[in-house]
Amino acid sequence: MTDRALSALLLAALLSVSLPEGPGHATEPVAIGSPAVVAAPMPPRPPSPRLLEPQLHLLPAPDRNRPQVALTLDACMGKTDMRILSVLVAERIPATIFVTARWLRSNPEAVAILRQHPDLFEVENHGANHVPAVDVPTLIYGIASAGSAEAVAQEVIGGNAAIETAGFPKATWFRGSTAKYDPSAIRQIRAMGYRIAGYSLNGDGGSLLGASITEKKIASARDGDVIIAHINQPGHAAGEGVARALSSLKRRGVSFVRLSDVEEIGEAGTSP
Repeated sequence: MTDRALSALLLAALLSVSLPEGPGHATEPVAIGSPAVVAAPMPPRPPSPRLLEPQLHLLPAPDRNRPQVALTLDACMGKTDMRILSVLVAERIPATIFVTARWLRSNPEAVAILRQHPDLFEVENHGANHVPAVDVPTLIYGIASAGSAEAVAQEVIGGNAAIETAGFPKATWFRGSTAKYDPSAIRQIRAMGYRIAGYSLNGDGGSLLGASITEKKIASARDGDVIIAHINQPGHAAGEGVARALSSLKRRGVSFVRLSDVEEIGEAGTSP
């Protein structure tokens, strides 16, 4: 093919390029030498909030030969893991239960058991709808945050209202969904009169771990640990591990306490 013939083919191809059809767009060839269409730049993403996941520890036990731990159990929504609750009652193991309004409404039988044993269980605030207590819009583990100070307040107030409606004393501790907060939400919740319950030992990985590894993690608890696990997933293997580990700790002479019964040290101004 000659250079002249090749140039003619290229010119024909350029003249055949058209703009997209539609309202306001004529189907005409693009003129040679016309400027290229450049997409508008995307607006910058807002910066991610600085999230904190505060730790909480108990002060050392008075008797060094009898280590002391606090068991905290989240009842986010869904059902009740009776494997855990039965062990707590049978072995007289105190615990702090963080409940949402949604869980309280769905579990009247478990609520009745908690009310029957006020010496074992203190019921504290896990929020109205299990919404992370973060006052700017973001996603945490795929869960949308409260997104504003007003929504954080509604989550806290609604959770406590459900607790009192169910016949329990007013909550003094709050633990938000995901246990993550931004600094301004921490200050807001503290100003509402609540301590914020962090933890030092994640026992069940959000109830997603297997029974054996959950048992091993919780059984490794040391003096001063605040354990977090879940009591609302009876279909998960983790619950079996929680129950076995609690019995094991009890046999070893570990003393279980509720958060209200002891002094604690919390990070980021969360407690006391």
